[in-house]
Amino acid sequence: MIEHRKWESVDNLIREVKEKLQGREKLSYLFEKCYANALHTTVREPADGGTYVITGDIPAMWLRDSTAQMRPYLIPAKKDPALAKLIAGVVRRQFFYINIDPYANAFNETANGACWDKNDLQRNDWLWERKYEVDSLCYPIQLAYLLWKNTGCTSQFNEDFQRGADRIIQTFRREQNHEKNSSYRFVRENTYFTDTLSREGKGALVKGDIGLTWSGFRPSDDACTYGYLIPSNMFAVIVLGYLEEIEKIVYHSEQMQTEAACLRQQIEEGIGRYGIVETEDYGKIYAYEVDGFGQYNLMDDANIPSLLSLPYLGYRGDAEVIRNTRRFILSEANPYYYRGKFSCGIGSPHTPVRHVWQLALIMQGMTSADEREREDILRMLSETDAGTGLMHESMHVDDPSRYMREWFSWANALFCEWILDICGYKIVRQQSRGYNV
Repeated sequence: MIEHRKWESVDNLIREVKEKLQGREKLSYLFEKCYANALHTTVREPADGGTYVITGDIPAMWLRDSTAQMRPYLIPAKKDPALAKLIAGVVRRQFFYINIDPYANAFNETANGACWDKNDLQRNDWLWERKYEVDSLCYPIQLAYLLWKNTGCTSQFNEDFQRGADRIIQTFRREQNHEKNSSYRFVRENTYFTDTLSREGKGALVKGDIGLTWSGFRPSDDACTYGYLIPSNMFAVIVLGYLEEIEKIVYHSEQMQTEAACLRQQIEEGIGRYGIVETEDYGKIYAYEVDGFGQYNLMDDANIPSLLSLPYLGYRGDAEVIRNTRRFILSEANPYYYRGKFSCGIGSPHTPVRHVWQLALIMQGMTSADEREREDILRMLSETDAGTGLMHESMHVDDPSRYMREWFSWANALFCEWILDICGYKIVRQQSRGYNV
C-alpha cells in the first residue's frame, strides 16, 4: 500500500480544507477520514510503474472505480509531480488491461486466475469479471484527459494508451450493431436475473445501426433491461470529445481524431432520436435505457454515469429535457427513489428496497443550484455515516445503521470531491474545441 505520510501535498490540503470547514466539525471529520482512505487502503504501486487500485472490500481493480477513486487527488497533484506520476500509473495500468480485453470490467493485480465466479467464461487469468459496460471504457479516457488538463502530465499517453483508444473506438463501433457484429456473451449460472444476460448471454434484442452503442451491463454491474444505456452513451459522447483533442494535440493523429469525431456524432444523434420520451406529467425526458424498437425504461440508478450526473459529466444535451428529467428522477415516479425518516434519494435494484445510495445523494448535491437542497444533503450525509466516519454503498432510509458495504472507496472519493468543490478547489474540465464543457 502507499503510505499516506509520503504525500505532503495531501496533508497540506486536508489542513486547508479543515480550516475552511471551521464550525462544521462533522463534515471536517468525514472529509479527513474519507480523503486519507484511498491512499492508505486501496493503492498499490508495483515495480513496473503501473498503479493498482482495489475498489475497497473487493480485491480487484475496476476500470470505473479506480478512475473515480483518483479524481479528488487531481487537486493536490497540480502541485505535486510525484502524485501526478502515481495517477498516471493508474491510467497506464487501465490501458494495459483494456488491451488484454476491452469487454472486461475488473482485473487482477497479476495473472493469478482469481475471479468473481469460477463458472464464468474467462479468457485469461488477468480477468476478475467480464461484464461489458460502456462506462468502463469511458472512465480511463476521462482520467487520462483530466490528469493532463489539471497537471500537464502526459506520461500516461504511451503506446498502450493509443492501442487501447483504438480498441475502444472499434468496440463501440462493433456494438452499434450488437446482433450482427458482436460475439460477446455473458452467462452466469444459478444467480439473479440481473447478474446474467438473456438469450444465451446475448442480452435483450436491440435494433442495430441507430447510432447508439450497446452495453451489456449498467455501472452498477447489473444487466441492462434494454441494451442502449442512455447515460453511458452520453458519457461516451463526452470522452470521445476528449479523445479528439488528445489525438489532435498529443498524438497528431488525424485519422484517430476523425474516427472519434464521427463516432461521437453518430452516438449523439442516436441519443436525440431514440433517447427522449414524452411523458404526461414531466414532458420530454431522457429514458434510462431503450432498445431502438420503441421500448424504453424510465428510471435512474444511483451509479454513475446516471441521468442525475449529466451536469457533472459535462453533457449539455437539451437543457429543458435535462431539467424535466431531473424532476422525474427525484420523484417517486422513479421506481428507485425512496423517502424515509432519515434520508430520501435514489437507490438501485442492485441493493435492497428503500436503500438510498450515498453516491446519489452526493451527486444530487453536486448538480444542484439550490443552496437549501445542498445543505439538506450535507446534513443527511453527516447524520447517516452510522458512526464509521465513511460513506457506504447504500443505507436504509429509516435506519442508517442498516447499510451495505462499510468500505466503499468510490463513495468516499466522490464525497471528498464535493467537499473540495465547496471549498473552492475545482477540477479543470476544459476542452480547446469548446465541446461539451
